[in-house]
Amino acid sequence: MTAFESPIVRRKSRQIMVGNVPVGGDAPISIQSMTNTETTDVASTVAQIRRLEEAGADIVRVSVPTMDAAEAFGRIRQQVTAPLVADIHFDHKIALRVADLGVDCLRINPGNIGKEDRVRAVVDKAADKGIPIRIGVNAGSLEKELQRKYGEPTPAALVESAMRHIDILDRLNFDNFKLSLKASDVFMAVEAYRLIARQIDNPLHLGITEAGGLRTGTVKSAIGIGMLLMEGIGDTLRISLAADPVEEVRVGWDILKSLKLRSKGINIIACPSCSRQNFDVIATVNALEQRLEDVKVTMDVSIIGCIVNGPGEAKVSDLGLTGGTPRNLLYIDGKPSQKLDQKDLVDNLERLIREKAASKQAEDESLIARSNGTTD
Repeated sequence: MTAFESPIVRRKSRQIMVGNVPVGGDAPISIQSMTNTETTDVASTVAQIRRLEEAGADIVRVSVPTMDAAEAFGRIRQQVTAPLVADIHFDHKIALRVADLGVDCLRINPGNIGKEDRVRAVVDKAADKGIPIRIGVNAGSLEKELQRKYGEPTPAALVESAMRHIDILDRLNFDNFKLSLKASDVFMAVEAYRLIARQIDNPLHLGITEAGGLRTGTVKSAIGIGMLLMEGIGDTLRISLAADPVEEVRVGWDILKSLKLRSKGINIIACPSCSRQNFDVIATVNALEQRLEDVKVTMDVSIIGCIVNGPGEAKVSDLGLTGGTPRNLLYIDGKPSQKLDQKDLVDNLERLIREKAASKQAEDESLIARSNGTTD
């Protein structure tokens, strides 16, 4: 089916490269997450990074608090393909070490490294190896001077902190950086990003920090990040949840898909169900979401329990089910195709969706091959 394109006009930003992932410019908005395993536990960290990649993470951040963790990071780097960001605070020697071990980005605030010679050593190393830096300003760790000046974290305080770090990089002629200004308060974070977006053209990394658990954190992140994305602000994002990091990636994808900014996998359109439903909509949708997580082909699938809205949704979906009595009507590409019994409904739907996905993938690959002149 023909997809509706997003009307969002994105802020113009310069582009940097985090490994092989472009961030900024006209690149797709990338999705990040962060490992929560002990970095020195190489096997567990590698396994989690692979799970994040499978879920759709473009970039993964790893905390590197010690030199032992830095050496472990080097072994992790050898075993995974995702671009890796090293999260480092205070110790410039750790930053220098992971730079030699293949890091793709340094999350490090220049003003917290210490004396200027240490900052220069890190920046020179990053410049020499083409490694970008992420300046990460957080309302919970503002400089004491700014806390005294503003009395409490404010959007203006976050921006002033960011500009201090930026000034250090400017003096060192380093512009290969992105920036985040995170707060757990939605209004504070949104206003801080709005302010900084008018002052610099570097890529912006979006996030509502320490947003909470899976449900509340998802809501706060969707509101805050969604507001900014609607205004065209943001080049990469991380959903910060007190939950399995894989859920952060899933929520990030759902936000971008809902705004038509990226597409991947099955987009299920489902009614909330009522007494008109002719099958158990909620159980059906929950089962399909779990079973179809591995499908990467972009498809709209509508699951509607009755004939009030069912046919209308089905006609604009790749595959749609409308509840009926005694059998449910399945549409493919907007046209009635067959009727499905209540028995084995989920099994049959999964089979038909996978068949449609395989057909779409074959069509897409054929189009690409023809456009590249690789077929007769």
